[in-house]
Amino acid sequence: MYNISGYRHHSFIEENESRLKKGATPTMKLQNWKKIAYDMFFIVIGSLIFSIGINNFALTNGLAEGGFTGLAIFLYYVFGFSPGIVILLLNIPLLFIGYKVLGKRTFIYTIIGIAMVSVNLEVTKNFSDLGKLSDDLLLAALYTGVCVGAGLGLIFRVGATTGGVDIIARLMNKYHDWSIGKTMFLFDSCVIAINAFEIGREKTMYTMVAVFIGSRVVDLVIEGMSSSKAVTIISNSAVAISNKITVEMDRGITLLKGRGGYTGMDKEVLYVVVSRNELPRLKQLINGVDAQAFVVVHDVKDVLGEGFSFERT
Repeated sequence: MYNISGYRHHSFIEENESRLKKGATPTMKLQNWKKIAYDMFFIVIGSLIFSIGINNFALTNGLAEGGFTGLAIFLYYVFGFSPGIVILLLNIPLLFIGYKVLGKRTFIYTIIGIAMVSVNLEVTKNFSDLGKLSDDLLLAALYTGVCVGAGLGLIFRVGATTGGVDIIARLMNKYHDWSIGKTMFLFDSCVIAINAFEIGREKTMYTMVAVFIGSRVVDLVIEGMSSSKAVTIISNSAVAISNKITVEMDRGITLLKGRGGYTGMDKEVLYVVVSRNELPRLKQLINGVDAQAFVVVHDVKDVLGEGFSFERT
């Protein structure tokens, strides 16, 4: 499947644990339950989209996948075993082994994620009786990647996982110092290679397209679709630029202390985040105060805070 180890997860269960022990207010409890309901909703929806991608695009066109899903698909092609049941059975022993590396909250959400994926794979398998949505293998690979990536992205975004290789990778990282990415890449490669004996070289190549698209879509869903700009400004007129941006653009600025590597002189460095369409205006303001200012623009995603967006609670 796909690696989520580097992403930030938000959970009122963990963040408010100490406060709940001291005595949470009714408002805090309501927020906590709203957050849990919000997370469960996206786990269900994510697992449904994932399952549609597997049943209606991958299996109906003879494609495979990586991770435990790929193993389940291989067993389906060879023996006719149900992928949903196989994924559930493969994950049960791993859950007992991987409890300590997942943590309490992720462990609970992972159990729910695995269960919902297994259930929805069973529920949606009859959708394929309606016939292929496309006979074009390239379209099938693209839609498999989009559905699988979008589904897993929604699940990962709320802090859950679908078990499988993610647990194995974390265990290898903890006890054998293997990188998580390396473990997942090797496992997925082996699974796809095994499937190649059953589906052939051409469909294996299309499967690799689906896996690549899926990994990109996962990142897109987790990081957010909007792209903002973070701007670092180094200038001798930092205060004047800061005041100009604050007044005319109504954007907050962070002033950092810096020192010139060549001159050794202390400088104030400005850091500001703006939306994409505000960037030209920002450049004009900076240029109007100090045409010699050193400006670096960075792409950022999933910006949280005043003036942008907040996590739902």
